[in-house]
Amino acid sequence: MTHQTFNFNLHNTQFFGQYWKSKQPKAAVLLVHGMGEHSSRYANFIVKKLVEQNISVITFDHFGHGKTGGKRGHNPSFEAVLDSVSAMLEKSKEVFGDIPIYLYGHSMGGNVVLNYALRRTSKIKGIIATSPFLKLAFEPPKLKLSIGKLLQKITPSMTMGNELNPNDISRDKIEVQKYIDDPLIHSKISPNYSITFIKTGKWALENAQNLQIPTVIFHGTGDKIIDYKASKEFVEKSDKATIKLYEEGYHELHNDLCKEELISDIIDWINNS
Repeated sequence: MTHQTFNFNLHNTQFFGQYWKSKQPKAAVLLVHGMGEHSSRYANFIVKKLVEQNISVITFDHFGHGKTGGKRGHNPSFEAVLDSVSAMLEKSKEVFGDIPIYLYGHSMGGNVVLNYALRRTSKIKGIIATSPFLKLAFEPPKLKLSIGKLLQKITPSMTMGNELNPNDISRDKIEVQKYIDDPLIHSKISPNYSITFIKTGKWALENAQNLQIPTVIFHGTGDKIIDYKASKEFVEKSDKATIKLYEEGYHELHNDLCKEELISDIIDWINNS
């Protein structure tokens, strides 16, 4: 296995990227991480398991996240976020050559990959989304939403706390503590992430019937952050998508008690798609 880091520039921002190349890759996964976190959190389990199955992985840190530049928790626009995926797809071709490529997004990244499939043309083999941010599992305070919408018009880069409770990410307390102790994780969020992703999640639900790429969604019924019922709704509207629900699974299925079952399901889906 070869591990390599790299940087690229897009929308006046220097991005951090990295890839793991298996010896005889049969496919590659472009992994898109979630809100407030970073790509290296997937290295020790998801990436390791995929590479063992000759599935190479390429990933990057979002605008304002991890080792990528920009104000913490802010992006220039949703189109700029989609542009970063396009740039990474080009990089994946450069690194891996002509092999099947899958988009795999978690939470906010799940929103990104589903919207990418609906809004942009590409030769992606399939979409994998875990706990995709289509709808929050709770109602945000109306006052905070109103303030966020106003700030997006006046000062879109202003950030507030995302109010995420680390205990809601996993039933595994060790993983929760790792999350709390990770210096690259932050709780900052601007309207261009919060308000925009609420809107784009709703848009994806309203346009799910237009999906043209084979898609699988994995979601836990115990998710207190993102509504698993919205994932069910998306699949019900699309003849290209399927879903598996994990009973009582928390938000980060790949760091939850069911993570071995999840990675087995992901690998099986890739092998049979």
